[in-house]
Amino acid sequence: MEGPLSTAADPGSRLRGSRCAGCAVAVYPADPACPRCGGPAEQVVLSGTGTLWTWTVQRYAPKSPPYAVPAAGFEPFAVGYVELPEGVRVLAVLDIRPEEAEIGMPLTLSVGDGVPRAVGARA
Repeated sequence: MEGPLSTAADPGSRLRGSRCAGCAVAVYPADPACPRCGGPAEQVVLSGTGTLWTWTVQRYAPKSPPYAVPAAGFEPFAVGYVELPEGVRVLAVLDIRPEEAEIGMPLTLSVGDGVPRAVGARA
């Protein structure tokens, strides 16, 4: 089974999760076994859009490594859980200003190296 993300070099990279063959529960990141029933799970491509389930502001620099402090220094940023139509909640860095964040707002996920990122979805 491949890792949970498409490689950043893939155009249109999408999140990869898994779905249980027995009870149909979906999870992210992908796992070969279902966390609910223990049955086998198959890798699936997850939706690229969802809604903001909850969020907060990261006001202190994460542990380094793996975090690399930018040359301009650390700046607080928003992180949140994006709920996908599959019922999966994905932790993502929110590429929106904290004052714009609103529970239930539509977001589009992108992937690359590290944590997924989310931006406001276009209507």
